[in-house]
Amino acid sequence: MLKQVIRYLFLGVAFFLVGCAGLSTDSVQNEAGQAINLDQLPAQEELPKFSSETAREGMPNGWNFYRIAPFKKNTVYRLENYQGRTVLSANSKTSASGLAVKLRPRQASNLWLQWEWKAITPIVNADNADGYTDDAPLRILVAFDGNKSKLPLKEKMTFEMANLISGQEMPYATLMYIWSGKSPIDTIISNAHTSRIKMIVVDSGWENLGQWHKHQRDLAADFKRAYGEAPGEVIGIALLTDTDNTKSETRAFYGDIELIRKTQKQ
Repeated sequence: MLKQVIRYLFLGVAFFLVGCAGLSTDSVQNEAGQAINLDQLPAQEELPKFSSETAREGMPNGWNFYRIAPFKKNTVYRLENYQGRTVLSANSKTSASGLAVKLRPRQASNLWLQWEWKAITPIVNADNADGYTDDAPLRILVAFDGNKSKLPLKEKMTFEMANLISGQEMPYATLMYIWSGKSPIDTIISNAHTSRIKMIVVDSGWENLGQWHKHQRDLAADFKRAYGEAPGEVIGIALLTDTDNTKSETRAFYGDIELIRKTQKQ
């Protein structure tokens, strides 16, 4: 149980580290284990596109590597020329790490997240409703700011524990869009240890492996459905492919991820 608590604290903390300003010098490491000075990383207006780059090793421009925890193996990400365009491949072997973008805070109203992804290999034993087998070939996380003072005492204690572990704070709330092996599409799964992370299933099962899946989500509507309140500002985006809990392997692809401001219908 403690291992699972730490796992999700590190997930929230690590994501927060690249999701807002005022961060410490040694908070996040690159793939070589070298410290990144986050204070020198600019907040970005847009999410950098994988398709605008050429296939190569190393981090995509504008994205930052983050570790879930020091004892976790790293998922391998690289830019690949795949089916005539550059995409991000993720190869996970009993591993869990991700990439994230620090964003200038923006209102969530009328803001949509659009992306496409493809899972190649199933994670047969994964069950996102079970903290001990909660792995996924594809995840996209959205971090939101908010008023933490109104949270219940239990959540404040979780935030304090995260701060003690890492020296940083978790975001007020996180939406996590996932490809789940077992839970039905549109299921909202609360994290077993904190109500401040909500998973929304957008793809389910292993029948449609090897096909591109396109998604477009209304962030404000999803946040209100998951949390029962209006969202604060969006402060960061991350992605994660993990197989550490099921001790398995998977391969997947991420296409471009975009934030789109839509005009409100009259």
